[in-house]
Amino acid sequence: MREQVQEKLDGLPTSPGVYLFKDKKGVVVYVGKAKSLRSRVRSYFQEGTSDTRYFIPILHKVLFDIETIVTSTEKEATILENTLIKEHRPKFNVKLRDDKNFLSIRLHRREAWPRLYLVRKTENDGAKYFGPYHSATAARRTLNIINKHFQLRTCSDTEMRARKRPCLQHQIKRCPAPCVFDVDPAFYGEQVDTVLLFLEGRHDELSALLYDRMQQAARDMRFELAAVHRDQLRAIEKIRELQRVVSTDDVDRDVLGYHREGDIVEIAVLHVRAGKLADVGTFTLKDVAILDEEVVSAFVMQRYVDAESYVPTPDEILVPFELEALSGIAEVLSEKAGRKIAVLAPQRGKKTDLLRMASENAKHAFSEKRRAKEDVEERLEQLKEKLRLPQTPIRIECCDISHLGGKDSVGAIVAMTRGEIDKSHYRTFHVRGESGSHVGGDDYGAMYEVLARRFRRARAEQDAEPSEDGAGSGWEAPDLFVVDGGRGQLAVAIAAAHDLGLHELTIVGLAKEKENVMGDTLVDRIYLQGQKNPIPVKSSASLLLLARLRDEAHRFSNKAREKLGMARRFSSALDEIHGIGPATKKALLRALGSVQKIKEADDATLLAIPGVNKRHVVALREALGPVLTLPDAATLDAPVASTEEPVAVHGPVSEPP
Repeated sequence: MREQVQEKLDGLPTSPGVYLFKDKKGVVVYVGKAKSLRSRVRSYFQEGTSDTRYFIPILHKVLFDIETIVTSTEKEATILENTLIKEHRPKFNVKLRDDKNFLSIRLHRREAWPRLYLVRKTENDGAKYFGPYHSATAARRTLNIINKHFQLRTCSDTEMRARKRPCLQHQIKRCPAPCVFDVDPAFYGEQVDTVLLFLEGRHDELSALLYDRMQQAARDMRFELAAVHRDQLRAIEKIRELQRVVSTDDVDRDVLGYHREGDIVEIAVLHVRAGKLADVGTFTLKDVAILDEEVVSAFVMQRYVDAESYVPTPDEILVPFELEALSGIAEVLSEKAGRKIAVLAPQRGKKTDLLRMASENAKHAFSEKRRAKEDVEERLEQLKEKLRLPQTPIRIECCDISHLGGKDSVGAIVAMTRGEIDKSHYRTFHVRGESGSHVGGDDYGAMYEVLARRFRRARAEQDAEPSEDGAGSGWEAPDLFVVDGGRGQLAVAIAAAHDLGLHELTIVGLAKEKENVMGDTLVDRIYLQGQKNPIPVKSSASLLLLARLRDEAHRFSNKAREKLGMARRFSSALDEIHGIGPATKKALLRALGSVQKIKEADDATLLAIPGVNKRHVVALREALGPVLTLPDAATLDAPVASTEEPVAVHGPVSEPP
């Protein structure tokens, strides 16, 4: 151990604070908090330590210096640790998936007619946020249930202002159509209140409220309204039947379960509301190097404290371990929520049963995900055998060409890594050549152009010197390349690859399902190079991976084509003028209305427009030409001298009367 490190260990205080481990370059490799810096930091260097973190054995090789920051309380240490981790991003600290990648449901009571919609980033704007949901499916399922049984609008503010007649949602009695009709704000407010109770998991309270409203509506002979409340009540009762009673008190709490194998951690969160299990979310953390207690601590801080991923905090959080500076974490959460929040690590009693249930859910989720991963690996091996590939196709790419009547031709390439969609390798190509504008579309020419550009990047990556960290640019050739089409498209793809020297790249064609002349449906087929008969996709579940990737290529290429077409339709001649930016373009069109009017306007008229200066006028004149001026009335009345020779008229000429 270096002398300066030993000296700092000997002089550590017993106060709470934060410690930073640095390497010889001064880079922070680890940040931690402690309620006693002396005992916590020295524990890393004790002989025979029970700490199982994998970086502990190499800590003496990496560690060059230690920096400590003393705080007055555990709360300050917790806040400071969170701030320093965000600032330095140490490689040995846990890297949780940012919750902004998860969906949340937003509802703002201050809107004229509040509505629900999904967001990925929460803000401190006075709105209510529910989530984040552990899967997009769970978030959209919740939203669909609410839209089906509670009458809130689903349209955006822009759509609502532009609407002249009610939409389909009103026709099927899912929206009162405040965009068109004079809706009672009190009734709409009641719907908002019921939705809030539903999202907060207060189903007992909500059921009692709906029952009272149904009875009151029936007494007032408003039977249609009573039927609405009846259907809502039935929906709530159906959901309650699926909920499991897990405690006898009414405390809202989140229970964290934990399961770890190696450097992979699964955390399950049981959402218990009013004694009933409302939902279960699971989160997978990979490449975890730190101690279990610190994993849970980091998870709690990110989920309930970080501004970008903050979620409503329940009254109580149960954690499976005694966390470092636990009281400080509870104080930070309480300050954030504006009320007292308890963070407990129970060792006995009924709450340990909840922790055991949460851990069982975490273990089960880990097993299911591992089984799914093993299934995918088995399918990839089967795919290798069926297609006679030289290696297991870890990364697969698929290309699709999309155009609209021969216009807006776009080539899209999507990717799959280890059986999962990999959007980091998605690419779009605007077809530049004649095939991109040819009426009717030249699919073969467009595909050759797109694949040649793609394979040229792969060849450049293949010929380039390897980087120091071994990471590529993302343009590396895949293990398997799929083209959407039959023998013709396959031949074009092979030609594009061979022309660039990629003779080892395995390429197959995947033809769409269609009907023959007899009306029989032909299933998707895979065409291989040098094989006459195609392979039907339905013959193997492993081949369905390629069909799934092909469908994703369709979706992505159509989306890119629609985006290109929209840009073309909304384009203007001003877009091509160098020096005229979006703001200036908007000001010109708003003031004069069209490019023709801009061309006809004189310099004084142009300069009178806010945001337009002489430089803009010069650019407009160079691109659009000089000002077009109409002749005055006197010029129009003046005779025009003819330069033509007189025409000889043969035959008698009649005299004027």
